[in-house]
Order: sequence, then structure tokens, then C-alpha cells
Amino acid sequence: MASKLKQLQSKATLASEFLSKHGTTYYKQLLEQNKQYIQEPATVEKCNELSKQLFYTRLASLPSRNESFWKELNHAKDLWKNRKELHVEQVGIATLFGLECFAWFCAGEIIGRGFTFTGYYV
Repeated sequence: MASKLKQLQSKATLASEFLSKHGTTYYKQLLEQNKQYIQEPATVEKCNELSKQLFYTRLASLPSRNESFWKELNHAKDLWKNRKELHVEQVGIATLFGLECFAWFCAGEIIGRGFTFTGYYV
């Protein structure tokens, strides 16, 4: 176990050194590739305007998302009504999807508890 910990520590050190050497290059390259999205000058007023644009754009998309939700729900209801006609493959995929959702939920709970498996710190 100690040797695995040493290996992990050495790999983390190598990764840290790599990022310290090449991180700024990646950062500059990323900004250069996405410069059309950068607002100059970055003022408080411009940030407020962009946040309002995002908020109202998301608000305007609610009707179409609501419609999509009801279509998905009706599809799920139809599947449930015709569950006798489902194939094993479809049931297996749905089961795997449910397990993946549960796994992500458990991971979120563990992260939220501060990376403990036993419970919250009180």
C-alpha cells in the first residue's frame, strides 16, 4: 500500500510540474482560440448586461423545454403501458442508466460530505 501511495505521489508531482511548465501555454492557446467570446473591456456594466442576457435567454427557452419534458414523459408512459413488448436489450440499457444515475448520486453525496464514507462531520 505504501508503494502505491509513493507511486501516486510521484505521478502527482510530475503532473504538477508539467502544468507549471506548460499551463500558461495552454491558457494562452485556449484564450486565442476563443477570443471571439471575450468581451473587451471587461467592465462591471458589461458583466451585468451579459448576465441579464443569459438569464432572459434561459427564461425564454422555458416553454420549449417544458414541451420537451412533456413529450419525454408521454414517451415514458407509453413504454410503461407497452412494457410487455420491451426487449431485454432495452430493459438492460434502462437498468444500466439507472445504476449510473445512482452511482453519480452516491459520488455527489460522498463529495458533499467532505470525501467521507461514514457520515457528516458534526
